[in-house]
Amino acid sequence: METLEIQVDAREVGSKRTARRLRRDGKIPGILYGPKTEAVPLEFNKKEFSNRVAGLEGSHLVRLQSNSDALANKVALVKDMQYHPITGDVMHADLYEVDLTAKIQVHVPLHFVGKAAGVVRGGILQPIVRELQVECLPLDIPEFFNVEVSALDIGDSVHIEDLAMPEGVTAVYESNIPLVSVVPPTVEEAPTPTVVPTEEGAVPTVEAQEEQKEEGAEPKKTP
Repeated sequence: METLEIQVDAREVGSKRTARRLRRDGKIPGILYGPKTEAVPLEFNKKEFSNRVAGLEGSHLVRLQSNSDALANKVALVKDMQYHPITGDVMHADLYEVDLTAKIQVHVPLHFVGKAAGVVRGGILQPIVRELQVECLPLDIPEFFNVEVSALDIGDSVHIEDLAMPEGVTAVYESNIPLVSVVPPTVEEAPTPTVVPTEEGAVPTVEAQEEQKEEGAEPKKTP
């Protein structure tokens, strides 16, 4: 996996007002933490972070460039990002420092490739899992997995065990669940009207009366 270099600066922990001031100045507040790292508050350039990191799919490593000894040359995983509910702008980012020699668990997105034979016959491609949890060294994290679906007919599925894993990458799962299936088309049939004959002297149903009106006949009445 490619490691992106990004400029960061240390920041002082402040109030919500301080964070708002940072954002007005074109900065994004964040934090770096890890199992062997004391949490370090930091800030990013909003434009750089948004253009290079925020829009990427899946898990990504960043190498920090900074004048701060507590941040310089650290390698971290972008663990979480908080977004503004209206604008979609990144409001905060959490980075998790990693040891490049120790395996970690991450989620990798799935890309479904091809047009399933069952879809050509009228079936529906139904993704069941959109990402897969794997364990590997940080530099071996796949950007995504291609899941070939062309051979799937109606009723067929691709399971986790069917997915080819790169060397050094292991899927983490408890059961061999399906990743994607082709299901039969769902077509609702129009209901067939049923006519219930009425006995002489019985009051016709509302539906029967409506039918008689449409045919120009007067509805039967009880004596």
